[in-house]
Amino acid sequence: MLSVVIPAYNEEENIPILYEKLKKVLDSLGEDYEIIFVDDGSTDGTYQRLKQLAEKDSRLKVIRFKRNYGQTAAMSAGFEHAKGDVIITLDADLQNDPEDIPILLEKLKEGYHVVSGWRKDRKDPFLSRKLPSMVANWLISKITGVHLHDYGCTLKAYRAEVVKDLELFGDMHRFLPALTKRRGAKITEVVVRHHPRMFGKSKYGIGRTVRVLLDIMLVKFLNEYINKPLYMFGGVGFLLLALGLFSLFYLIFLKLFFEEPIGRRPLLILSVLFILAGIQLISTGLLAELLIRIYYRTKDAKPYVIQEKINFE
Repeated sequence: MLSVVIPAYNEEENIPILYEKLKKVLDSLGEDYEIIFVDDGSTDGTYQRLKQLAEKDSRLKVIRFKRNYGQTAAMSAGFEHAKGDVIITLDADLQNDPEDIPILLEKLKEGYHVVSGWRKDRKDPFLSRKLPSMVANWLISKITGVHLHDYGCTLKAYRAEVVKDLELFGDMHRFLPALTKRRGAKITEVVVRHHPRMFGKSKYGIGRTVRVLLDIMLVKFLNEYINKPLYMFGGVGFLLLALGLFSLFYLIFLKLFFEEPIGRRPLLILSVLFILAGIQLISTGLLAELLIRIYYRTKDAKPYVIQEKINFE
């Protein structure tokens, strides 16, 4: 079974067109499927349009949030409710082309767990959208070790086993391929089409750059240190502690054997600062180890509240 998950926020005019295009493509595949729209607290007529369509098609399912929680929460809710062995994600703004779905599915059959779309000919402004995206993609690829040209493309295909129960918070949806790496996912990408936005306006801008940079650091931590935070905090802390102690012993040596005054030396202040910072980081690592153990025992919290669901059992 194939599940298609689509986050939607104020896409009233795009919904009927996207539904018809998507239905045509999915019907041609000859497979059982479901379409899950997640209305992320829209303030226009998005939910009404979805409700009307769902009343005519039981394969169209709708999740409605009480307020806007963001695309990551919408993805998480869609993944949780999806029943398919394969999950396709795409945007509701008609910039992703449903006709590229068969290409993603064919690539999955080659043994991959994640197939990411690459908007090689992207129809967005260069300075505000494309340039920051290029820099972010390069950074994410370098830091996570998962080399993709276009992390920001929502059009992706996943085997359900690598995204089911994957905990998503904040704005982590764009890092899904990197996060699945922890589960041993085999990842690739294919070139997909990208269309100019016809209706509505983009929900993203250059202002999200700082958040992306912070999220990159978080993904690095989640991929490599989530089960061993002491190694990261403790490693840096031990280095600072060693530098501080070495500097302090050097000053003590000068005082004892050469009777040099050390009270006004900047190195003394720096030594004490390094020692205190080292102890603090090691302590932080120990606390993080305890928190990780608590975290694994309390994983039932959800980052969203659902107001209504349609066509779900």
